[in-house]
Amino acid sequence: MPISRHAEPLIVLAGVNKHFGGQHVLRDVDLTVHRGEVVVVIGPSGAGKSTLCRAVNRLETIDSGTITVDGQPLPDDGHELARLRAQIGMVFQSFNLFAHRTVLENVTLAPRRIRGHHPADAEREARELLDRVGVVGHDDKYPRQLSGGQQQRVAIARALAMSPKAMLFDEPTSALDPEMINEVLAVMKQLAEEGMTMIVVTHEMGFARSAADRVVFMADGRIVEDRPPGEFFAAPHSERARAFLAKVLHH
Repeated sequence: MPISRHAEPLIVLAGVNKHFGGQHVLRDVDLTVHRGEVVVVIGPSGAGKSTLCRAVNRLETIDSGTITVDGQPLPDDGHELARLRAQIGMVFQSFNLFAHRTVLENVTLAPRRIRGHHPADAEREARELLDRVGVVGHDDKYPRQLSGGQQQRVAIARALAMSPKAMLFDEPTSALDPEMINEVLAVMKQLAEEGMTMIVVTHEMGFARSAADRVVFMADGRIVEDRPPGEFFAAPHSERARAFLAKVLHH
């Protein structure tokens, strides 16, 4: 059974600002994600979506404001930051698997090195996760021997192997061939149904409609709308959102 939705806040961004040189990419961003909630972030290219996602586990530093995870402010660096990153799974656009390691080694590496799991336990858990994401039987293959969709599902298994409190997905299907997108989205929907806290940056409007608790629409570094998907897609409040949806839904 999924855990009850909208329990206590797990990830909180307050007044977050970020510049890249003269470009103001995050502008006074306030966002609260509750435990067990799925928040899908959409918007035009350059809106700041990926930067927001990457700021949550400090892959991008912020200039001002605060970000807390489970009540703790983001650490600056060192062991505390490594511990935080172990608690927040991240799935990237480009898979980021270790090319010289097998599928099984990719999934077991962090639990063994960071969590100190016994190799036999790590392997057993990894095989269970690979089964869960639908890539069972590929344990001894290398990433190059897998399709893009299989590689991305291995990347999800690798993130889940750390038993994260939350998962961040930064455009996880945008590098995939069209026929592989659904197999990755199916795994993500399953995670959502199981109660995983998720922030998902995506262009997949069907996923946003069906799996999100809230849709966050960003433009020009700001959160313009933050509403349940049924309300947002039926009647967006802002002209920016209406223009964006007209473009992507009637593509």
